Amino acid sequence: MGTTELISLQLRMFLIMLVGLFFRKKNIISQEGKKNLTDLVIYLILPCNIVKSFMIEFDSSTLLNFGWILLISVLIQVFCAILAKTLYRRTEEEHRPVLMYATVASNSGFLGNPVAEGVFGSMGLALASVYLIPQRIVMWSAGVSYFTKGTDRKAIVKRVLTHPCIIAVFLGMILMLTQVSLPSFLDAALKDIGNCNTAMSMLVIGTILADVKPREMLDKSIFLFSGLRLVLIPLVVYVGCLAFRVDGLVTGVSVLLAAMPAASTTAILAAKYDGDAVYASKCVVLTTVMSLIATPLWSMLLLKGI
Repeated sequence: MGTTELISLQLRMFLIMLVGLFFRKKNIISQEGKKNLTDLVIYLILPCNIVKSFMIEFDSSTLLNFGWILLISVLIQVFCAILAKTLYRRTEEEHRPVLMYATVASNSGFLGNPVAEGVFGSMGLALASVYLIPQRIVMWSAGVSYFTKGTDRKAIVKRVLTHPCIIAVFLGMILMLTQVSLPSFLDAALKDIGNCNTAMSMLVIGTILADVKPREMLDKSIFLFSGLRLVLIPLVVYVGCLAFRVDGLVTGVSVLLAAMPAASTTAILAAKYDGDAVYASKCVVLTTVMSLIATPLWSMLLLKGI
């Protein structure tokens, strides 16, 4: 993808976000409708897209790339967990769990997958799906513990293993390794549903942006966190990948997903466990807005290395 195509992709995604924002503002999409759209993406559209992305011919280099990106993702989660534990000791107590969770959990699945697919194609989406395995494990285990004093380990394991996107990754890898061809009607259905991913994801992001007033986001601590989430963390990943001469495509997907905004589940968990849900919503929205600038810049830089 060249610079012109990248800019066109970003403009299309931004336009769809504006449509979601407008529909939410006019209450054409209600609060309940926003939740239903989110569930539709997570439980149907994104899993179909993930399974379809793995239905490719593969060789030893493909499996090597999967191994590399899985390792990089694990190291990123370790790095982010260390940052979460050390950076916020002097932060206001009610804000601390929000910032800790948002440091280890980005919106890589909801926003990162369509961006990775748009910038790097189907292989980019397949790599992104593997990258997300460690993060999904951390966000539903250590991540939840930031908001609670104790966690039910069995419930956490069940939640991770039954997450539709995790199941989709395993199914996709089985299809890729066995090279089994699905019936044409099923293959076409997966493709048709999966192709809705970018549009539906951006539409939902737009509805999220609609619910926060611009003036409410003017918080110094959130601006500083945005720099950490969108610049510092991906920069560390980028330098590390260059130092170890990691494959350009693997580097591109890893850095791009590391540069995603705070996970939308930050606000959901804060509300569920009586945390500062308003502050969490500001983190999600502001980092998402700023990612509209950061993501194209990172994308253009990374495309030069492929």
